[in-house]
Amino acid sequence: MMPSSPQTILIVDDNPTNLEVLFDTLTGAGFEVAVASDGESALEQVAYQKPALILLDIMMPGISGFETCRCLKENPDTQGIPVIFTTALSDPENKIRGLALGAVDYITKPFYQEEVLARIRVHFKLCNLTVSLEQQNTILRSEVEQRQKAETALRELNQELEMRIDERTSELSATLYQLQQAQVHLVQTEKMSSLGQLVAGVAHEINNPVNFIIGNLKPASGYIQDLLRLLELYQSDCPNASTEIQEFSEQIDLPFLKTDLLKIFSSMQIGAERICQIVLSLRNFSRLDEAEIKLVDLHEGMNSTLLILQHRLRLKGGYPPIQIIKDYSNLPLIECYPGPMNQVFMNLLSNALDAIEEKDKGRNLEQIKACPGRICIRTEKLQNDSVLVSISDNGVGISEEKLSKVFDPFFTTKPIGKGTGLGLSISHQIVVKKHAGKIECFSAPEGGTEFQIQIPLRQFQVLTN
Repeated sequence: MMPSSPQTILIVDDNPTNLEVLFDTLTGAGFEVAVASDGESALEQVAYQKPALILLDIMMPGISGFETCRCLKENPDTQGIPVIFTTALSDPENKIRGLALGAVDYITKPFYQEEVLARIRVHFKLCNLTVSLEQQNTILRSEVEQRQKAETALRELNQELEMRIDERTSELSATLYQLQQAQVHLVQTEKMSSLGQLVAGVAHEINNPVNFIIGNLKPASGYIQDLLRLLELYQSDCPNASTEIQEFSEQIDLPFLKTDLLKIFSSMQIGAERICQIVLSLRNFSRLDEAEIKLVDLHEGMNSTLLILQHRLRLKGGYPPIQIIKDYSNLPLIECYPGPMNQVFMNLLSNALDAIEEKDKGRNLEQIKACPGRICIRTEKLQNDSVLVSISDNGVGISEEKLSKVFDPFFTTKPIGKGTGLGLSISHQIVVKKHAGKIECFSAPEGGTEFQIQIPLRQFQVLTN
């Protein structure tokens, strides 16, 4: 397979008009473009020269876009190429099927040139950032391995010295222990520094194109509503349209189109806002001191976080949804950093959901219905001018030996590849260091887990004292 320019885009569409529009748009934006009119020829081109991204139509003669995508993802040489489906099929089932096959995005016809270019540039930036992240991780792993080898060599040397020297002073043993602790601390500090710089860069690079998309969604939605209103006025003023207009209206299912178009814009807005939430979490991790102290309703922050996690509360396959029990007291407004505090709620609620899902893996439908997953959120104003926020679950729980490590950086009770071990560490930093508060964890295996947060009502009192 011959390499291609990193900005080469392959357009696969059996409609010459679509090919021409996309070709002119992309070449005008400075991209190198290759075209194919069906799935078979697309697979042949990719086997010869791999593009950086593929715009793939679904409805084509021969093998469909879905089948073409499946072939690409099953081939180790091509499975890493981002695929964006372009189609007039806007129903959720087709979108879900396309994303399940490995596509990274979905663009509906007719095309909006700005949207196409914005989405393509976002995915190119994501690819570049992913490559940069992998390179940084490789360097980081290499440094850690070198230090581990150095520590191993040091331990072996110490063992050899211990066999040769029977008498060792306590001062030498204490010095050696301090040296080992300093080495571990140095490795940990370098890892956190590198990771923080990288995350800050990723958040910055993603934020710019996302803001462009969000900034254009609102006026675009307004334009669409104006056009729909104009269409209604035309229909009201000219009820006896020509036969050609009536037939075309039935062909495109005009009532459904008007309704679904607004839903599409709404889903795009939700998706863009979700990316902004992720970017905000990344910024909170890399630059925690940039948030501002405000008077905040903690219940609003908690409810907003639950709304973001709503998709995880509704289980599929006839399983009952995870219950959320709110025991809110009448709290006053709290002085705090709202962004970081919401991140704490997100981390604790996500951990509770993970614990419930892990427990449900060993239970059948009848057992889950008899005792469904449950998360209890309790708030209370304490006597010492502080508030208590308790988040408890009936998940798998945490063993006693692991309980003392839950706030340590990079420690996780989740399977390899599922958790980073940073969520609770960051939450501890936000509550204790940023808000002069306290966070505690109470748990037992199969007995569920409870996290209790205490923060003062007023931050300036803490600073004054």
